[in-house]
Amino acid sequence: MTDSESYVDVLVIGAGPAGLMCANALAQAGVHVRIVDKRASRIQVGHADGIHARTLEILQSYGLKDRLIQEGQEVHRAAFYVPSQNGGIQRLRRGPAFTAPTARYPFACTRHQGGLEALLIDAMKAKRLEVERPTIPVSLEVLHEDELLKDPSKYPIKILLKHLDRPTEDSEEVVNAKFAVGADGAHSWTRKVLGISLKGDQSDHIWGVVDILPDSDFPDTRNLSFINSQDGSMLLIPRENDLIRLYVQLSDADVIDPVTGRVDKERTTPQRVIEIAQRLLKPYRMEAIGEPEWWTTYAVGQRVAEAYSAHERVFIAGDACHTHSPKAGQGMNASMSDTHNLAWKLTYVLRGWADMGLLKTYEYERLKFAQELIEFDRKWAALFSDKASARASEEETHDVFRENDGFMSGLGLRYQQSAIAVDDFQESASKLTVGKHMVPHIFLCAADARPVNIHDMLPADMRFKVLVFVGNMADKPTAADVRDLADKLAAPESFLRRYGHGGQIFDVLCVSASSKDAVDYTDFPPVLRSHWSKVLLDDVDMHGRSGGGGFAAYGIDTAAGAMVVVRPDGHVGLVTPVDRLDVVDSYFGSFMLPSRGSANV
Repeated sequence: MTDSESYVDVLVIGAGPAGLMCANALAQAGVHVRIVDKRASRIQVGHADGIHARTLEILQSYGLKDRLIQEGQEVHRAAFYVPSQNGGIQRLRRGPAFTAPTARYPFACTRHQGGLEALLIDAMKAKRLEVERPTIPVSLEVLHEDELLKDPSKYPIKILLKHLDRPTEDSEEVVNAKFAVGADGAHSWTRKVLGISLKGDQSDHIWGVVDILPDSDFPDTRNLSFINSQDGSMLLIPRENDLIRLYVQLSDADVIDPVTGRVDKERTTPQRVIEIAQRLLKPYRMEAIGEPEWWTTYAVGQRVAEAYSAHERVFIAGDACHTHSPKAGQGMNASMSDTHNLAWKLTYVLRGWADMGLLKTYEYERLKFAQELIEFDRKWAALFSDKASARASEEETHDVFRENDGFMSGLGLRYQQSAIAVDDFQESASKLTVGKHMVPHIFLCAADARPVNIHDMLPADMRFKVLVFVGNMADKPTAADVRDLADKLAAPESFLRRYGHGGQIFDVLCVSASSKDAVDYTDFPPVLRSHWSKVLLDDVDMHGRSGGGGFAAYGIDTAAGAMVVVRPDGHVGLVTPVDRLDVVDSYFGSFMLPSRGSANV
C-alpha cells in the first residue's frame, strides 16, 4: 500500500463545536488548516443546545450571531416550582433567566448542536474549507528534537489518517503538521495517544433527556423551569421550533444492567423519561405530540485533563479536556471558548508575530477555567439529585442559580495575571477588569453621529484593538496633549511600529469625551483615525435614546483618559494611563516579536 503525504499548518481532529470554531477562526486568518471527523455527517438533532451570553458575543465577533438568534430560541425568564400542599407542584417565583449586568445579550439561546455545527460549517465553506469525513487518525508521532519543536516553521508532527470513504489501497495519508488540535470529544483519541489523563470522578446520578413537541397546560413551557417536587427534581428548557427539553433523574432499575452493573441505554425508553416527567409535573398535564425528536441517558462525570498540550505542538480542546453535566448548558460554550482562545495564539506564532511562549498561556488560562467549571458543576448537579433535592430548599437552588449567573453566562470569566493580562494599572479604567470580556457600551461615531456598540468595532479579525480614551478635543490644552500623544504613537520607536508587522497587528480606535456638536472627526490626528469610523464620542445620539456615560461606565476619568488593549479574543489585556506608552511597549514586548527591520529600534 502506498501512502500519500501532505503538509499543513494545523490539523484539527474532530468537527464538533470546538473543532469547527478552531478551524473557522484559523481559516479566516488565512492559516492553512484542515479538519477531519470520523462521523459521515454532522449531528442532525439533539445533543448540546444552550448558547450563553458570552458565547453569543464571540459568535457576534465572527458575524455568526444573527443567524443563530433567527434559528434558535431566546431564553429570558426562569420559573421556580416547589411542592404544593396538595401533593403536586406550585410556582414560587419567576425572574430573569440571567442577571449579568455587563451582558450585551442578557439571555441565553437554545439551538441543537447540529444547528450550531451547520452555522460554522457554512462559514468555513465560504472560506473554501470543508470537513473531511469520514476520516480517522490512526497514529500520531511528535518528533522530540528541540530544533524542530522550537521552530514554528517546522513540521514535527506526523499523523497517519485513514479516509474511510476511499478504496482501501488509497485510503491512508501521512499528514505532516506544524500543530495539531484534538477536539475529538470526551473519549478523545488524541488525549489517549498523548498519554494525558483525566482527573476527577463520575457520580452515581443517571439522567434521562428527551426533546419533545409538547401538548401541555404547564404555563412555563417557554421559560427555563426548575421543578422541585415531592418525587424528585427536573429541569425544563424551551427549545427552537416549539420544542422543549426535559431532564429527569432515572433510578438504577431504569438503566443499570444487573449482570454487568453498567449503564445500558437499551433498558429504558424515551417514553419512560416522559412518564417520570409527567409524574413530577402534576397537577399539570404533559404529553408528547408525535415521536420525540431525540433522547439519551447519561451519568454525570466531572473530570479535567491534567494537561492541555504536548510540547505546545499538539493541543486538546473541548470535551477532550473537560467533562461535566449538561444541565448548566456549559458544554458547547466552554468548548468553543477553548478554541477561540487558542486560534489567535496559533495564528500569531505561525505568522512569526509572537514567540512560542505565547502558546503556554492556552493551558494556563483554560485549564484554570475548567477546574472552576467542574467545581461549579458539582454543586449545581448535586442540587438536582434525589438525595439532595430532599434536603435542598427551593431558596437554595435559586440562590446557587443567582450566585453563579456570571459563571453560567460566561461573563464572570477572568483570566489571571500573565504576559497577556496585566493589571498593574487597573485603576486607570477601574470598571474594565483586566482578563474579563470588554464591556459593551454605545458610543457615537464622530463622523456621522451614528450610535455604535463598541463590540461592533471589535471583530474577530486577529488584531489587537488599542482603544485610546481622550478628553474633550474642544479644550485647547487637551487637544494639544492629544496631538503630542499622536506624535509619539506615530514615531518609529512606538509599539505600533515596533510590533505592528506592516499594519497587521493593531487596530487603533479613539474614544473622546467631546460633544458631537463641538468637534469633527477630522480634528483628531491621523494615527487616531485610520478610517472615518474609528473616532467615537461619549455623547448621546441625535434623539437622546442611547449613548453617553461611557467613561463613567468604564471607570475612566474624562480629564486623565486611558489606554485599553483588547486582545483578539475580546478580553481586556491591559489598561494604563493614556500617556504611559512605555507600559504598552513592555506589554507587547513580553510576547511579541519585533517587525522585520525594527528589532534594533
